[in-house]
Amino acid sequence: MIVDDPNPIPLSALQHWCYCPRQCALIHVEQVFAENLYTLRGQAVHSQVDAPGVEVRTGLRVERALPVWSDRLGLIGKCDVVEFEPDGTPFPVEYKVGSRAKAVWIGACDDLQLAAQALCLEEMTGKPVPTGAIFYAKSKRRRTVAIDAALRLRVEEAATAVRALSASAVLPEPTFDERCAKCSLAEICQPDVRPMPEKLFVMID
Repeated sequence: MIVDDPNPIPLSALQHWCYCPRQCALIHVEQVFAENLYTLRGQAVHSQVDAPGVEVRTGLRVERALPVWSDRLGLIGKCDVVEFEPDGTPFPVEYKVGSRAKAVWIGACDDLQLAAQALCLEEMTGKPVPTGAIFYAKSKRRRTVAIDAALRLRVEEAATAVRALSASAVLPEPTFDERCAKCSLAEICQPDVRPMPEKLFVMID
């Protein structure tokens, strides 16, 4: 898939779409956002790596808040941390709150975001990125993630889905399940109302 898109998709949109397509549409199409305890915790964790910087330790070059992009997939974003091996091979590390995602589907969304970073780094550096890691701030432990063929395909499918969501301007129906309890947009989304799909905007001649 080769995309020539003047408006590339933020990497965060892939994670939002994986978590909930309606949340993704509200944030990235309607430009609506709200804070809650969980988003504030996330900001606190990312404050450790949001300031760009470079350091060298034990043979690794470590870069924080590294901008990345993929012209092929039409993606743009930032890696929390990238560790470069002596031969230049990148190893992306995504920071998350907590000790480890308890729900399998939350972990899968984190892996998707990490894999998208890996594909951007491959395109930028010309080096293969076979693995990356999710760092959990509470436990201060990493979970290594294999950037395999299945995960790479999920990134391409997610990018296509987010692009289609933006082009359709249709707000997906709410999920109204366990995801809603931690979503900062619950009051705006009102998932318990369960509306029919609606237009995000109306074109006026």
